[in-house]
Amino acid sequence: MLSHFRTIRRYWRLLAHYLRPHRSRVLFLASILVLTIAAQIVTPLVAGRFIDRAIEGAAMRELAWLATLTILLALLTQGVAIAETWVAEFVGWEATNTLRTDLAAHLLKLDASFHNAHTQGELIERVDGDVANLARFFSRFAISLLGNIVLIAGVLVLLVVVDWRIGLGLSAFVAVALIAMLRIRRQATPLWTRERQASADFYGFLGEYLGGLEDVRSNRAKGFVLRRCAELMRAWLAVSIRAQMWGYGLVATSQGLFGVGIAFALAMSAVLYRDNTLTLGTVYLVFRYTQMLRQPTEQIRNEVQDLQQADASLMRIEELLATEPVMQEGRGVSLPTGPLPVEFEHVTFAYDAGQPVLQDVTVSLAPGRVLGVIGRTGSGKTTLTRLLPRFLDPDSGVVRLGGIDVRDVQFDAVRSRIGMVTQDVHLFQASLRDNLTLFDDSVPESAIRRAIDSVGLAAWLESLPKGLDTMLGGAHAGISAGQAQVLTCARVLLRNPDLVILDEASSRLDPATERLVHRALGSLLEGRTGLVVAHRLETLAFVDDVLVLENGRVQEYGSREVLEANPDSRYSTLLRLTELEVLA
Repeated sequence: MLSHFRTIRRYWRLLAHYLRPHRSRVLFLASILVLTIAAQIVTPLVAGRFIDRAIEGAAMRELAWLATLTILLALLTQGVAIAETWVAEFVGWEATNTLRTDLAAHLLKLDASFHNAHTQGELIERVDGDVANLARFFSRFAISLLGNIVLIAGVLVLLVVVDWRIGLGLSAFVAVALIAMLRIRRQATPLWTRERQASADFYGFLGEYLGGLEDVRSNRAKGFVLRRCAELMRAWLAVSIRAQMWGYGLVATSQGLFGVGIAFALAMSAVLYRDNTLTLGTVYLVFRYTQMLRQPTEQIRNEVQDLQQADASLMRIEELLATEPVMQEGRGVSLPTGPLPVEFEHVTFAYDAGQPVLQDVTVSLAPGRVLGVIGRTGSGKTTLTRLLPRFLDPDSGVVRLGGIDVRDVQFDAVRSRIGMVTQDVHLFQASLRDNLTLFDDSVPESAIRRAIDSVGLAAWLESLPKGLDTMLGGAHAGISAGQAQVLTCARVLLRNPDLVILDEASSRLDPATERLVHRALGSLLEGRTGLVVAHRLETLAFVDDVLVLENGRVQEYGSREVLEANPDSRYSTLLRLTELEVLA
């Protein structure tokens, strides 16, 4: 009983929060509910009266009036049902879309560690699939459940008035059916939770391997992917069958009990009619009310069956919303204006405890200077750049921008001052304009064109048939890798950041295309502080300082020109090795 109370309280909190903006429509639904219940209860009374008066030989005028009233009540019930469906669907979609928005916003607040631990497909299934299971819960559950309970109570009261033996007998059948349904729901909810997780696992797997389709094909891993797909679907099928069987148990229980209940009501009515205790019209009334008891009880059964899935989805949604970000919002200290100096002071960071990626890194960069970061794969280059916009926080040490600990600055305030270009280009299936402005309609077209001209794509823009309104398709259809990379530079230029981070932005490009991108990168870094993570040493031609990382530690740091002129420096040695590779 206590667990049921807690569940109802959870549901009530959720309903109250997301239905509050739709109070007027919910009140309208409640009004429709009252009207529907009244029409459903009155209609059999009128029909029973018609039968009795027809047997007694009443005047045709009275019978015609009773028949017309019965038809009008039936039409009213159907018309009200249409209105109820429309309003309920509208409320359900509005409430669930609001919940989807809240979940998406919450996911954006969570740290990189959370997103690394969950696949995109799994999170999509939580935001969309789990919320979809709550649509009926928001639109109809409370009102429908309350309405059906009131209807059952009203019918039972009238049956008691007609004959107390029939009324009490059917009340017992209804009570047993409701208790059985609640017990079955309690058993089925954990299975539906496992079914939702199995669904999320499958969609997570699907999204992951569709994203790596080229690697799967080129490495002939199709057999493994199909086998893994089959394993996940078998697991999903097994738990789905068990959950569905409990649902079928609900159906069988309610139908069996009401079959017995209807037989009881008909038997009692036949006996009482034989003894002249009931009229034929009253027998019809008892039969209709018995049938009416079955309909709301079955609707409650359906509500309970839907509630099993909604309960599982609700627990997963609450679990997601209860996940707190590890990093806390800054206390609101403001960064100074202009190009930002950067400082790492004794910074150590580890993704896994005991395995530091960065160890005691101390580096300072003056405002307006550009730092090139090089090192072997796994040396901590990318991790270093992720500390500046607070995608990660150091385990120890301090990261400062403009002399201020970034942990004291709010997330948006830090990230609004930093522009980042990586080797992974993200262009959306939208217009060129929207891809550059990230759907910000307030950015003037003149600023967009200046940014495109600054990165050397003005001629390309003029060649497009629809200019800035040209649609960019999936996988950047019609755009080369170099153009896509340059467009990301233009996107950052529009934001006018004071610190620019380039994380191996041209590592996947051929030399000719790389030169095009380097021109854009040069425009992007002009007058700004910059960090350039380089795979190719040619990329460091326009940096001022060089940092060499090895196993997460600073191996060498200084002016590029000084290090290049020093034959004993690590950077100079790498340059000579690169020249020998080119000659070879």
